[in-house]
Amino acid sequence: MVSTFPLASTVNLKNVRLEIRALQPQLVEWRRQIHQKPELGFQEKITAEFISQKLQNWGIEHQVGIAQTGIVAIIKGEKSAHGKVLAIRADMDALPIQELNEVPYCSQRDGIMHACGHDGHTAIALGTAYYLYQHRQELNGTVKIIFQPAEEGPGGAKPMIAAGVLNNPNVDAIIGLHLWNNLPLGTVGVRPGALMAAVELFRCTIFGKGGHGAIPHQTVDSLVVAAQIVSALQTIVSRNINPLDSAVVTVGELHAGTAVNVIADTAKMGGTVRYFHPDLAGFFKQRIEKIIAGICQSHGANYDLDYIHLYPPVINDADIAALVRSVAQEVIEIPIGVFSECQTMGGEDMSFFLQEVPGCYFFLGSANAEKKLDYPHHHPRFDFDETALPIGVEMFVRCVEKFFA
Repeated sequence: MVSTFPLASTVNLKNVRLEIRALQPQLVEWRRQIHQKPELGFQEKITAEFISQKLQNWGIEHQVGIAQTGIVAIIKGEKSAHGKVLAIRADMDALPIQELNEVPYCSQRDGIMHACGHDGHTAIALGTAYYLYQHRQELNGTVKIIFQPAEEGPGGAKPMIAAGVLNNPNVDAIIGLHLWNNLPLGTVGVRPGALMAAVELFRCTIFGKGGHGAIPHQTVDSLVVAAQIVSALQTIVSRNINPLDSAVVTVGELHAGTAVNVIADTAKMGGTVRYFHPDLAGFFKQRIEKIIAGICQSHGANYDLDYIHLYPPVINDADIAALVRSVAQEVIEIPIGVFSECQTMGGEDMSFFLQEVPGCYFFLGSANAEKKLDYPHHHPRFDFDETALPIGVEMFVRCVEKFFA
């Protein structure tokens, strides 16, 4: 029976096969069950148990407890014993955000919600696993579906790779999607090369010498030092980076002082760095520390810098991106619904998988302004149009079929 869930007026699902359209009630149910019980990174025990139970009920071979809560399902095609291996990756974790949506499936946990669509990613991956297993006799290869913990932090991709999820059998390529409220429902964003930015974080404490606000010559004002550092850091992108390359240095935190007439002894700041070009790895840490050290020295202050290289940029393989784009052009009704100008300075640890094997990460449009389902990611009212779920399954299934062809 084909789903009767209401669809956006501008979206036509005629290119989604009837068998996948018929899965929509289950996709919605799975997504909402996961949404109601959100879990933070490496704590996804309920979610993992839910996934494992489904896979077990369907008879799908899978491993649990990888990188604490990760799961890998293996679907072996029966058409050939020596076919290629394609991996599909979906993340499972939620965010430390208090949900403000008033919906029946609202988060049941205070201070935690699925505010980035990972509940939908998991539902799409489950639907894909179910469909492919039902049609395993038609598959000319093996599909590994990776349910990954902790994408939002501290990062589950790297420990899953270390645990060997890309081996036995060895993965030839990997794909993944992100439901994307920056694109409307019925669209896909896919491009070769850099899709998402590297993510680096820094925290710095400036040590000065406190004192009376009326007697500044007896002090080393850590707040003044910090203010000069914040201003100077803005010159890194404008004067050190090729104008044709994109990069961001943002100081998001600055804390100093306890009273209006007291010169602060210490000042603390923190920020993030984003860039697309892999050759810039290491550059920002070096440049930021030189600026901090120089300004501190000129004022007689000291500093402590903690710099974290979180995720590298998401770099799509040109051939796999072309495959995904060709599938999107088959699934999406309107040709202009497939976008290549879809880069974002947001980061993703899918990048670690793409460093190991060729692959493609793409965006699946999920916003529907008519239904007020267009709040941005990480917003306490984030939600998406669930009509995107069967589109995601169709995209994955066609990518598998085309990759094995």
